[in-house]
Amino acid sequence: MTVFRCNDGISIYDVESRSTVIAPGYRLHSGFYFSMLHSSRRRRLIPHKIETKSTQQIWLDDFLAYLSGEAQLSENTIAAYRRDTLRFFQWLGGRAITKLTIRELGDYADWLHRQGLAPVTRARHVVSLRIFLRYLQLEGILKDNAAELLDSPEDWDRMPHVLSPGQVDDLLGAPQPDEDRLWLRDRAILEFFYATGCRVSELANLRIQDVHAAEGYCLCTGKGNKQRLVPLGRRAIEAFRAWMNEERPDVQRRAVSTVDRNLFRFSEEPKESAAESSGRPLPWAFLSWRGRQIRRQAMWELIKKYAVRIGAPSSISPHTMRHSFATHLLAGGADLRQVQEMLGHASIATTQIYTHVDPSRLKAIHKKFHPRG
Repeated sequence: MTVFRCNDGISIYDVESRSTVIAPGYRLHSGFYFSMLHSSRRRRLIPHKIETKSTQQIWLDDFLAYLSGEAQLSENTIAAYRRDTLRFFQWLGGRAITKLTIRELGDYADWLHRQGLAPVTRARHVVSLRIFLRYLQLEGILKDNAAELLDSPEDWDRMPHVLSPGQVDDLLGAPQPDEDRLWLRDRAILEFFYATGCRVSELANLRIQDVHAAEGYCLCTGKGNKQRLVPLGRRAIEAFRAWMNEERPDVQRRAVSTVDRNLFRFSEEPKESAAESSGRPLPWAFLSWRGRQIRRQAMWELIKKYAVRIGAPSSISPHTMRHSFATHLLAGGADLRQVQEMLGHASIATTQIYTHVDPSRLKAIHKKFHPRG
């Protein structure tokens, strides 16, 4: 006799009568399922526990869904909240989150410091914790949010590093036709970083329709899908047009979209490029060598490569270009509110740090307005 498991119960096959007998009413125990093993001896039941999510994981999944669906935050911001919350769970261990006190949360801030995290990163972790506990309040899981009383570490323990105008000129001229295969694209990317002050994710997601070269501006989509208009200088427009006219057509011909690969997977017809099959150009302003949307990590590597070439510090990053953009504008006499708008800062306090970077501007203001300047 052979025993099989089926949806309705147990199916028993009798070898002698060559018939199958259904044993309805034989139900599986909730939380476990049992496999009946065929054997000439007595049959054994082998339990297998069903994996269930922990309470913390359920809270985290619901929290991330809230950030995405209701708060409309970007993917990168949600990923940062996820990492920070997982680190908080690592510190939390087996303690009950509903019984945490402000003193214990202070120990969490000290623990972050012992992990060797930078002040800005620790401040972000504290903000993430506040938002997460605030969400648990909304869900009725917590009555009070002790993290609201938690002090944030100083956002800046040092001034942001900026390039001098001369270093910026060297960096923008670093891509060369005899050394770099997409030198026009690289030069256009560098020009856009310095001309717009965009974040690296904003530039990687920039679309052709967002660049209005004739009018001299581009439309940047920042955190929380907030959009802002940023002026473009003459050199940035010229570099972008050179990339679009001379290099991009060849790059676009190399592009093969995923949709086309699936379309022709079972066909004997040759695969076509995304441009040829769709009849329209790819939407992103800057493409990779293979015609895909350029990754933000690739933009980091691009700036690092050209920084090494001109002998600049290895710490230079896309955010260095953003710092330089803001600092040079303020040094030239731009209004702080205007710089805040171009950077896309929600608070002017964030923009205000750049007023301390250029001492010459502070001296000029002191001399102009102080009675004994």
